[in-house]
Amino acid sequence: MKILPEVLDVIERSTIDHYERNSESFWQGTRDHDVSQNIDAFLSALPKGKSLDILDLGCGPGRDMCTFKSLGHRPVGLDGSKAFCRMAYQNSGCPALHQQFLSLELELGSFDGIFANASLFHVPSQELTKVLQKLHRALRSDGILFSSNPRGNGEGWQGQRYGHYMEFDEYKAYLEGSDFKILNHYYRPADMPRAQQTWLAIVSKRRS
Repeated sequence: MKILPEVLDVIERSTIDHYERNSESFWQGTRDHDVSQNIDAFLSALPKGKSLDILDLGCGPGRDMCTFKSLGHRPVGLDGSKAFCRMAYQNSGCPALHQQFLSLELELGSFDGIFANASLFHVPSQELTKVLQKLHRALRSDGILFSSNPRGNGEGWQGQRYGHYMEFDEYKAYLEGSDFKILNHYYRPADMPRAQQTWLAIVSKRRS
């Protein structure tokens, strides 16, 4: 059943409001998370030996922006939460765009790579292709999109947040339908039985 525009607005605003109200506890709970496997997988698909323009989509308080900056890159954050944008700038010294995923306004061909770590699963299924197409247009030729999301089958509310949970084959169909080529995928946490690997990570390339 198609979700009406006014319901989409409620979904997005409620999810963002949750992060607004819990911005400090979210930062304290995630600032020390080790996502080096994801960052390495993302950067390994990009050109070496040059400073890259990277969009951290759903940047939160800026943890990963700090890492990209320390490696000599030029990260820009984007988040629907004003509190997160403010914290991301304070923590990294890099710009953070205050935009909602369902109404992205990104310049064409402005990024070498987009790092969407634990963020795109908040996009309802009927809107995901539109969002992916906007990300495709924001990438330069052969640009890289990294996405990591909780695994599952279905979508709906978990408390005040909305989530769309997919396994690899379904996510692959969305990406390929938006003109991305899958380069690699894996499950996290590493070195655990598959049933306990609750996260799916995908590295894909923009088709020209």
